[in-house]
Amino acid sequence: MQAAKLICVGGARPNFMKLAPLVRLLRGDDRFQTLLVNTGQHYDDQMSGQFFRDLGMPEPDYQMEVGSGSHAVQTGEIMKRFETIVQNEQPRAVLVVGDVNSTIACALVAAKLHVPVVHVEAGLRSFDRSMPEEINRLVTDVLSDLFLVTEESGAFNLRTEGAAEEKIAMVGNLMIDSLFFHLKRAEESDIARRCGLQENQSFGLVTLHRPANVDDAMQLAGIMEALREISQDLPLLFPVHPRTRSRLSRENVGEGDCIRLLDPLGYIDFLGLMRRAAVVLTDSGGIQEETTALGIPCLTIRDNTERPITVEQGTNILAGTCKKSILAAWEQIGRQPKQGRIPPLWDGRAAERCRDAVWQMLEKHGVR
Repeated sequence: MQAAKLICVGGARPNFMKLAPLVRLLRGDDRFQTLLVNTGQHYDDQMSGQFFRDLGMPEPDYQMEVGSGSHAVQTGEIMKRFETIVQNEQPRAVLVVGDVNSTIACALVAAKLHVPVVHVEAGLRSFDRSMPEEINRLVTDVLSDLFLVTEESGAFNLRTEGAAEEKIAMVGNLMIDSLFFHLKRAEESDIARRCGLQENQSFGLVTLHRPANVDDAMQLAGIMEALREISQDLPLLFPVHPRTRSRLSRENVGEGDCIRLLDPLGYIDFLGLMRRAAVVLTDSGGIQEETTALGIPCLTIRDNTERPITVEQGTNILAGTCKKSILAAWEQIGRQPKQGRIPPLWDGRAAERCRDAVWQMLEKHGVR
């Protein structure tokens, strides 16, 4: 039997965290010939290369090196370059992850070339179309032939939107596969010492990168004011996304006495800090999931989330985006820390279920 060629596409750091366990499994399965494409949407070493090394991922078969640009420029450039790859490789399916520009661009190319599209993290919805990611999710799911779903809300949304039941596969969360696989290494990291923390010192961990939070000068200033007040109770470490650092510098807002700005961290070091943190304050979707899996309180600096299971079952609280709401959420967890649980199928075996679902789809398309 000839192996079925599958192209797996990533472009941003969270994509790689989800692809790592799946690519590792697929490359050990003789039924598949797995090609890895890195679009280069996150293009510097700190934001991409270090993650490949930390996750033990193989070098991509294709490095597209697209780089930055407006949504239209970046999406268009990815489509131009990816079309050539698909035409040359003639894959049996293309697998895309998440909700970034690489996701929608490569799904569009595959669909127009009549190649089945597999979407990892399908069905997640914030119901906020001001978010570019929400548009990417909606369009990618319209084009997809197989929906790999992390939580029940995703399956519900897809059914509501008219997706065929036989195309929906509840597989669990690949992000949590990576977390569990690398947790021991992360716990052995000396990143806390390198950040000047004492052995049992409590601290909070901060990430901010969403345009709605960092591009609006007044909103960013309000968030930073809230963080400075919180830091009087709990010192904060803040690994700063390059986009966020440029905005902080431009608006002349930044660290205070108890907020320490760090360069972007590799996956293992970041996970090592998160594992030790007393609380995480973030606007990241993936970190909402990781803190839920680790049982760490999370304040999400957003008004909505496409991952409602992290609020309904996990440790996540929506803190809003203004100083008053963030401080209210901080006071809430101080009075009554939230006790969550790990959602169903977030068990470190999502990659196995993804592989099986992809193979079943390929069999229906005539692969034997």
